[in-house]
Parts: sequence; C-alpha cells; structure tokens
Amino acid sequence: MPRSLPPLQGVVNPLTAGRLPRFTEPALLVVCLVVTTAALSVLNAGNPGVIIIVGALLFLLVSFALATSVEGVRHAKDRLAAHVVTGFFLIALAPLVSLAWGTVSAGLARMDVKFFTYSMRNVIGEGGGAVHAIWGTLIITGMATLISVPIGLMTAIYLVEYGARHRLASAIRFFVDVMTGIPSIVAGLFAYTLFSLFFGPGTKVGIAGAVALSVLMIPTVVRSTEEMLRLVPNELREASYALGVPKWRTIVKVVLPTSLAGIITGVVLSIARIIGETAPLLVTAGMNQSLNTNPFDSPMATLPVFVYYQYVTPGIPQDPYHARAWAGALTLILIVMLLNLVGRLISWKFAPKPGR
Repeated sequence: MPRSLPPLQGVVNPLTAGRLPRFTEPALLVVCLVVTTAALSVLNAGNPGVIIIVGALLFLLVSFALATSVEGVRHAKDRLAAHVVTGFFLIALAPLVSLAWGTVSAGLARMDVKFFTYSMRNVIGEGGGAVHAIWGTLIITGMATLISVPIGLMTAIYLVEYGARHRLASAIRFFVDVMTGIPSIVAGLFAYTLFSLFFGPGTKVGIAGAVALSVLMIPTVVRSTEEMLRLVPNELREASYALGVPKWRTIVKVVLPTSLAGIITGVVLSIARIIGETAPLLVTAGMNQSLNTNPFDSPMATLPVFVYYQYVTPGIPQDPYHARAWAGALTLILIVMLLNLVGRLISWKFAPKPGR
C-alpha cells in the first residue's frame, strides 16, 4: 500500500496568491470620495462634480499604486484599464439617466385621463390634452412605415441577391449612405416642395409628413436589412437551388425567414429614429389643435410638434403649457419603449430555433 502524503502546511495557491480582496476597490473608492469631500470642503470648493472628478482621479492613482505593490505591474495595468472603461461608461450613462429622471419627474404630473382623452381645441391655460397629437403621431409614423419598409426591403434584396456585382448596386449603396446623413429639415423641405407642386403652395397634410419621414427611414431599413441578408449562410441558398427551387422562392421561403428577426429589429430601430422628428413635421404636417384622423386633409398634429409649441410658445400662466410639454415628451418615450418591446417579442417569436 502506498503511503499517503501528509497534508501540505503553509502552501499558497499560486492562482489566488498576491491578489487584492474583492472588497478592496469599493472600499477604496468610498475612502477617496470621503477624503476628497473633506479636503475640498476646507478649500470651499465642494462642488459635487468637482468632488466626483477629483475623487475618481485619486482612486485611479491609489488603486494603481496598491495593485502594483500587491499584484504586480501587469495586473495593475489591467485593473486601471478596466476602471477607465467603466468610468467612461458611467459618463455616457449619466446624461441618459438624467434625461429619463427629469422627463419622468416632470411629466407624471399631467399623465392623467384627461391628457389622453382631450385635445387642445378651445383650451387656453389649464386643462386640455394630447389625444390629437398621439393619433397624429401613430397615423403618420404608420404610413411612413408602410411606405419605407417595402421599398427598403426590396432594395436590400436587390443589393444582396441580384445586384451584388453590378455597378448599379454600388451606386445605390452610395446614395443610401448619403441619404443616411441628410438633415431632417431637408427631407421636410423636399416633401413640402413635392406636395406644393401637385396640390398648391402651402399644402400641409399628414401624408406629406409621412413622405418626409419615409425619406429618413428608408436608408436605415435598407442598410439594416442588407446586413441581415448577408448573414444568411450561402449553404442554405445552395441547398435550396440543389433541390430545384427557383431563386425568388428561395428568397421568400429560406432567406427572408432566416433573417426575419434581424429585419424586424432594424425596422423597429428605424421607427424609433423618425418618431421623434420635429423639423420635417413642422414644415409638412403643420399643427392642429383639434383631432384629425384624415392624413389627406388639413394639418395634423404630432407629439414632437405638440411638445415644441407647448414649450416654445406658452401662454399665461406658463406652468400648464410646460406640464403638457413634459407629459407629451414622456408619452413619446413610452411609445418608443413599447415599440422596442414589441419588436423584441416579434424577433424572439420568429427567430430561427436551434436544431431546425
């Protein structure tokens, strides 16, 4: 029988030796902030922003020195890089959190039943609502989606499946990239000029706003759909062709279902891109204080334009107008969140399942 070895006494695991405990960095950050607050208070410079910046820099210096002495330079540099990346992430996140908090805190005061059931017709001062703007936003955005999605989808199918090696495809990609960066007011002026030529100067209707938004939406749909179609493996196409399936049927039955989840995500992102546009709708759809559900007749109110007018041209007193503006902004954010949730649900529903 082999003799059992005696237990090793005082042996340290090399994988965990010389490492700082997990609680060291959080405790060190708190200590640095406290020391910075005390020092700047003595100097009468206790601004919260200054405290956070100086405390963060002090934390980086002290943590790097401490990690170098305990773990070595290589691990210390790794920790420093992680702290810097985390810090920039928090800096980028701060405006988003501040915007969300400010909008929710200021907009909840008017998020009542009256806001969602009344328009601004014959309303001066308190009261009124934004039902006309909500309906206008949904109608104009829906029509813009109906215009943009088929055009963008067919364009992406041509670029990937038919015109991959043609000069026309390269020209289309170039102009799509150019359209992606055009200012929104240019799209509004284009739609306004187009409808003025056919229906007379000064024409402001909901369908004109939908055309302006579709000019902004089509490039996003094209680029996102094109990328999703490129991700479909060529083996699936070749297998379909080997069975004698024609190209158009392969696209409809194989390519599109495989990439449907990504296409829907791209469409939802493009809708979120246009639903808050104000400049093109100011020029094309105008403003209406009453509920108008006919996009082919008379100006039509939308939430972005409603918020703009309530905040920029308030009456006396100003508080009711500002409250309605914040409530409209919060409603717009909630609509975008709902669209994203619906898009994620549809993407999950139609995403290819493993093993199929």
